[in-house]
Amino acid sequence: MNMKHKYDENIALEIINEVGARPEMLVQILQAFVVKFSYISESAIRLIAKELNLSRAEIHGTVSFYHDFRTTEAGEKIIKICQAEACQAMGSRQLTAHAEEVLGIKLHETSKNNAFTLEPIYCLGNCACSPAIMIDEKVYGKVDTKKFNQIVGLK
Repeated sequence: MNMKHKYDENIALEIINEVGARPEMLVQILQAFVVKFSYISESAIRLIAKELNLSRAEIHGTVSFYHDFRTTEAGEKIIKICQAEACQAMGSRQLTAHAEEVLGIKLHETSKNNAFTLEPIYCLGNCACSPAIMIDEKVYGKVDTKKFNQIVGLK
């Protein structure tokens, strides 16, 4: 389970100062924000832009370029299903369809109860055990629909 916190400007300023309030530290600052808050809010973008003396457009450009940066809150469990060729050959497309059906969300979405966020990932380095998924930074291999349901805590 993610131990995320509600966005707090004081905590955000601490993060910026700890990482280094310099433009070249933008990606590291954004990573720290995602770890702490689960997403990059509009308030965070304004604050980072001000503290790093960058435009909001520059911050938005970086946030939209990297797939791990999101501008909406993530669910309690972030489920990433590998979409690379080896996993596709072993059934990741079918697994993705199953996940979308049982969770009631599509890739890049968060469930209404904020329990799950479903995302694609492109190679977990676990090709010998495909299809692979990652839930909150833990990798699982040889995942079929039954194993998926067990890992996620569904019936």
